[in-house]
Amino acid sequence: MAAPRTIEKLFHFAFPCRDAEETRAFYEDILGLPMTSCVKVASVPSSGDPGPYLHLFFEMGDGSYIAFFDLGAGETPKPSPNTPRWVQHLALEVPTMDDVKAMQARLKAAGVEVIGVVDHEFIQSIYFFDPNGLRLEVTTRTEPAGFIEKQKREAHGELAAWQRFKKERANPLPQGEGRRGTAG
Repeated sequence: MAAPRTIEKLFHFAFPCRDAEETRAFYEDILGLPMTSCVKVASVPSSGDPGPYLHLFFEMGDGSYIAFFDLGAGETPKPSPNTPRWVQHLALEVPTMDDVKAMQARLKAAGVEVIGVVDHEFIQSIYFFDPNGLRLEVTTRTEPAGFIEKQKREAHGELAAWQRFKKERANPLPQGEGRRGTAG
């Protein structure tokens, strides 16, 4: 089978929202992402599920979008019950550390609780939640020279080691037994 063409970039990421205007105010007025499309739809084109719903899009600097569905019920999306709230998040990149700090100040001035700046050694980030409970990260790259190349070289080995760890954790050896049948 031939390899697929390379996926070029993100077109959009979609998430439900409680209220379209509340979401617009947050993403456009606070984060500075212009709303570029707002469409009321009678039914879902891909599935035929009934609507109506509102689909709105906010454009990022590279031409990709973050989009939202207002389903009209006024309900805040519920987090996954088996996943910590910090796991599911959308990371948005800005050019410099000054931009991260400026966004942090802007969010705090708007009354948004912000965590960080967190130094991850290759990026520095702030974290916060939008009005819909979506965790966002604003980050800038700070990786040392050669970091990305090293990560690429080691990625498959790290994944294999993680898979072994999970397997061992799921199937612990009985008390008194060592690895491969040897005494511990």
